[in-house]
Amino acid sequence: MTDYQFIATESYDDGAIVRINLNRPKQRNAQNRGMLVELDEAFRAAEMDDTVRVIILGAEGTMFSAGHDTGSKQSIAEWSPGPDQHPTVKIDGGTRLGPEKLFLQEWHYYFQNTRRWRDIRKITIAEVHGNVMSAGLMLMWACDLIVAAEDTQFSDVVGQRLGMCGVEYFAHPWEFGPRKTKELLLTGDSIGAVEAHALGMVSKVYPREELAGGTLALARRIASLPTVTSLLIKESVNQSVDNMGFQNALKACFTLHELNHAHWSTIHEDGYPGARAEDGIQGTIQAEKAAANGTKA
Repeated sequence: MTDYQFIATESYDDGAIVRINLNRPKQRNAQNRGMLVELDEAFRAAEMDDTVRVIILGAEGTMFSAGHDTGSKQSIAEWSPGPDQHPTVKIDGGTRLGPEKLFLQEWHYYFQNTRRWRDIRKITIAEVHGNVMSAGLMLMWACDLIVAAEDTQFSDVVGQRLGMCGVEYFAHPWEFGPRKTKELLLTGDSIGAVEAHALGMVSKVYPREELAGGTLALARRIASLPTVTSLLIKESVNQSVDNMGFQNALKACFTLHELNHAHWSTIHEDGYPGARAEDGIQGTIQAEKAAANGTKA
């Protein structure tokens, strides 16, 4: 299979099942641009291969994902002029100015790609453990099923960290329910795997040491179905939710997300598109502690 820098892939059962793992454990699998582009390539490769029936999305290291990478040296280099600049920061609106630039870049690489992964023509299973934070939720929610380790904690801390109204792919009310969404976004609190299972967001919960085996067993059960059966089950459910307004709600909330960015960029002299401590925001460390502990920041 293709060699990647930020993800790892593996196949099982003569290629019927493909595993894609986020592979930046030292950065807590924070999603830099390179990772997102590689993930899109790997999903597309699995989708094109008629041998593949089920795709598992997992992660190396102690947690699934800390969200978007906004501060590592690698991520900063991707955005900065020089030999390590990622080519995608100069396309898809990357040369535009002001809020338009951010709107277009986030549309293509945070929003539209997640919607595309949600509609992949194969069954996808998210295998999560540790913390699933903010944009980590987006990757997980794009999958058809979610299998979690008992230690998993789910949170969106961008309200506490950046003064934002949630991440770009705003599936929260559909996954958590309306009031739970408000609680989690306003406080930065997290919920555990057992509560997420009770909400219907998580399909199965396993002890950490049994997670990979349990996910693979589930994938094998699904892979044994005729492909057209799996596809039409997925499409029937997705179309039902779309007819309830899911896609329109996603687009509307993405626009609100970008309005939120524009607000902060307007009131900051340097154009920074998020809240800072002087704006009354909690900040990164406090918000992440709250998410990890399930308490208020």
